Amino acid sequence: MKKVKQWTNYLVYILLHSLWYAISLLPLCVLYGLSDTLYYLMAYVIRYRHAVIWKNLTASFPDKTVAELKAIEKGFYRYFCDYFVETIKLKTMRKSELMRRMTFSGVEAVNAILEEGQSVGFYLGHLGNWEWITSLPHWLTKEAVSCQIYHPLENVQMDRLFKEVREQQGAHCIPMAESLRKIVQFGRQGKPVIVGYIADQSPLWWNIHHWVEFLHQDTPVFTGSERIVKHTNQAFIYGDVRRIKRGYYHCELKLVRRDTKGIADFELTDMYFQLLEQTICREPEIYLWSHNRWKRTREEFNRLYYVDAQGKVLERKDGTQTNASSKDKK
Repeated sequence: MKKVKQWTNYLVYILLHSLWYAISLLPLCVLYGLSDTLYYLMAYVIRYRHAVIWKNLTASFPDKTVAELKAIEKGFYRYFCDYFVETIKLKTMRKSELMRRMTFSGVEAVNAILEEGQSVGFYLGHLGNWEWITSLPHWLTKEAVSCQIYHPLENVQMDRLFKEVREQQGAHCIPMAESLRKIVQFGRQGKPVIVGYIADQSPLWWNIHHWVEFLHQDTPVFTGSERIVKHTNQAFIYGDVRRIKRGYYHCELKLVRRDTKGIADFELTDMYFQLLEQTICREPEIYLWSHNRWKRTREEFNRLYYVDAQGKVLERKDGTQTNASSKDKK
């Protein structure tokens, strides 16, 4: 029975891989035609996650009119469909084309830090095409090891496919649970590391240690990336992403803090969310509004958990476990 399941999973992987590869061979102009069709389906027929998107937009931009919010929502649907086909194209996109369409500035300063032997923490948000940003290793000194922290997908076949695509530009994908150990290993080998952190997801209840004011909302945030950055004294770089035009993005690498070892707890996280908010407000259409970012509230958190003076979760008030294996996954 186990072998049957293994063969089934393998066949599913081959099928998905072949389909992805075949579609990715289409020119981007054809794929954008597909994106235009998807847009009308997503925005007007399926209305993909409309309730979540609208809730997020109205709470994030209380001063905007309904017409302005609707324009942002439509812009998001167009961008999101483009993101989908662009990610498919990444499978077979040539290095030269990718470097022409996804450009970076501030690279010289980052390379200088890496060449001096210091590692770098590269903070991003779910904004623009973060899959194309995996091409950053093409712009960096060959002395450095490029890594990206990621959450493995529950679907094993899709996780394998996305991992392959994300790593084909030269960066190592490191599961979040193994991140500190892997980064320390590279350090012991004398290799400077640049690590990509996308830290704007919604944390599980048991992993909430800090709250920030983000887009006018009280927001629980991940702090694990900050702990890694401080522990390994990585320079703090923020990736300020903008879309130049359809199919073209630019990321400015901004040095925020060179020495991070002794910085106060949560200060890096606060700075990251302030910078991310500025980027989002400049071009809100290209942020991932379909993510249910604010599904956890402080009121419910305080009702469910005992915490210490620093806000660290001690235990649930109903006595159940405060870890990922408990019902807190909801």
